[in-house]
Amino acid sequence: MPLKKSKRELIKHPVHFFSFGFGTGLLPKAPGTFGTLPAIVLVWLFSPLDVAAYMGVVVFATIIGIYLCGATAKAMGEHDAPAIVWDEIAGYMIAMIAVPVSWQSLLLAFVLFRIFDIIKPWPISWLDKKVDGGFGIMLDDIVAGFITLVLMHIVLSLGWLPM
Repeated sequence: MPLKKSKRELIKHPVHFFSFGFGTGLLPKAPGTFGTLPAIVLVWLFSPLDVAAYMGVVVFATIIGIYLCGATAKAMGEHDAPAIVWDEIAGYMIAMIAVPVSWQSLLLAFVLFRIFDIIKPWPISWLDKKVDGGFGIMLDDIVAGFITLVLMHIVLSLGWLPM
């Protein structure tokens, strides 16, 4: 499927602006890593919410992400183009569910999430290869987010992070 529009044209549309992580996914080096940075800001902004409300935001970001990522991939003519980073944003937000926000927790979740997203251990690698469309783009990062979430709560329960 050929490229229908350039990234410069696409970012002018709100759907693609969000898919590109507010433009961070268009950076030439490490778009996934830079694309995760807006998620830190979003987590911090939504951190005053109670856990149920925060989870509502995360579910919304994840569900809308299926549409956003799928629409941008279709417009670009490329499945899971590196510039599409809304999946990283949603995955990182998942990693921070019920985690007290501090610079240490934000940093640790960022590092762990990026490791899982880059290395893609099983089942993340399998999902990345086998599931297509917007759901496929989102799914590997959702799983990376949940694995990070479990590790974050283990670290918290061991008292290795300030609460």
